[in-house]
Amino acid sequence: MEFIKPIPDPSGTDFELVALYRETHDLQVLAGLYQRYMELVYGVCLKYLKDREKSKDAVMNIFEELVVKLREHQVTHFRSWLFVLAKNHCLMQLRSAKNLKTTEFNPDFMHSEEPVHLNGIMEKEEHFERLGRCLDGLAEEQRISVELFYLKKKCYNEIVEITGFEWSMVRSHIQNGRRNLKICMEKFDEEPGTN
Repeated sequence: MEFIKPIPDPSGTDFELVALYRETHDLQVLAGLYQRYMELVYGVCLKYLKDREKSKDAVMNIFEELVVKLREHQVTHFRSWLFVLAKNHCLMQLRSAKNLKTTEFNPDFMHSEEPVHLNGIMEKEEHFERLGRCLDGLAEEQRISVELFYLKKKCYNEIVEITGFEWSMVRSHIQNGRRNLKICMEKFDEEPGTN
């Protein structure tokens, strides 16, 4: 890759280099191993992000993630594990980009003669309180999965690693938990005096 200075390829298999990095925390070992697959990582990022500069940044950010994650996880098949890590990194980038919305505004609307009321703030606090009670009412597996996915922004694979749940169960817990939260919140909205 022309935007990164090449370093000599260290001798050893991927498995041996991962083990050596975990033992020594030598960044040169990790950099040499990562360099073997940077083209793959860049290709994955380009496929998802569809932007060369963002993809180059992602390649560097994924290396920084590797520095920490390889110390925490036992990896036997580095290439496939790295592929999934790169894909999840890009999906998280896309997910956070969707949540950022920009809008134009007319400066004439910025000043209002009306007094400021705390009703909106109070309503939000009540909403969060109800959401917290509904979260506490979920089955333990659903609550943990929903909190990790929505509040801690973890991907399915990270939730599997954290909880030990099977991937399909994580998906099921999130879907069922979301549905149960919606039902619970709707019940609160239907109760007299909660609107």
